Amino acid sequence: MTLAFAVLGDSIAYGQGASRPADTIGARLAADLTRSGHVVDLRVVAVPGADSRGLAGQVATATAPNLALVIIGANDLTHLVPPRQAGTLLGGAVRDLRAAGAEVVVAPAPDLSVVPWVPPQMRMLVSAGSRAVQQEQVRAATAAGARIADIGGTTSVAFAADPALFSADRFHPSSAGYAVIADALAATVRDAAIAAAQRVSR
Repeated sequence: MTLAFAVLGDSIAYGQGASRPADTIGARLAADLTRSGHVVDLRVVAVPGADSRGLAGQVATATAPNLALVIIGANDLTHLVPPRQAGTLLGGAVRDLRAAGAEVVVAPAPDLSVVPWVPPQMRMLVSAGSRAVQQEQVRAATAAGARIADIGGTTSVAFAADPALFSADRFHPSSAGYAVIADALAATVRDAAIAAAQRVSR
């Protein structure tokens, strides 16, 4: 069977900052799934600049995937979307994807306090805001049936330690940064792909 794999979310889901298409998260994870024996049809419907208020439109565009990855939250933080609202909107998107037959993986908001242009005196506040959004997202997405790929811990440490993981704009990941994120997501996405294949074959 061909696994229809949709990637929804924001500029990180889209791959902004990567040097070439093959370096984006969607392409890296599709290649990993192919190596695992799946035939993959990758559909990236993520929109740079999107926050959780745009997820419903992306779900409609995704056209019934078997497997969906949602990476969202950075712009909810920068656009000051209230954490509870961000979580509720994400939960709704997950429910709609699940109702359409998809296995769903969610990568919640990153810790923006590691972004180089955040002033040192603001880092504690930004970190607290990031955690608030993450917690609401995890609560709502889990209740709606998503698998959570908790990339926040390992990747935040890596990005804080290595400026080369950021692209020239010092906000989006570089190709090297996308490799770190994709590696952190891969195992959860593989597990969801197996579940999706089993669901289709029943």
